Amino acid sequence: MENFRFTAFEKTGEILFDEVWTFESEEIAKVEGQKQIEEKGVEEKTHRLVNSSGKLVLFHI
Repeated sequence: MENFRFTAFEKTGEILFDEVWTFESEEIAKVEGQKQIEEKGVEEKTHRLVNSSGKLVLFHI
């Protein structure tokens, strides 16, 4: 299992979410992370999902 950090922002810079999510792999993080982003209703907000090394897994402006 790997930890990934999810962060979502308003255009003003206000942080909406700053959470650690755990997935089995980067590939699963891409799919399951996108589902969680949609469930939170922030798919159109600026957001990112990075692995523990800081590599971008998902990103949206």
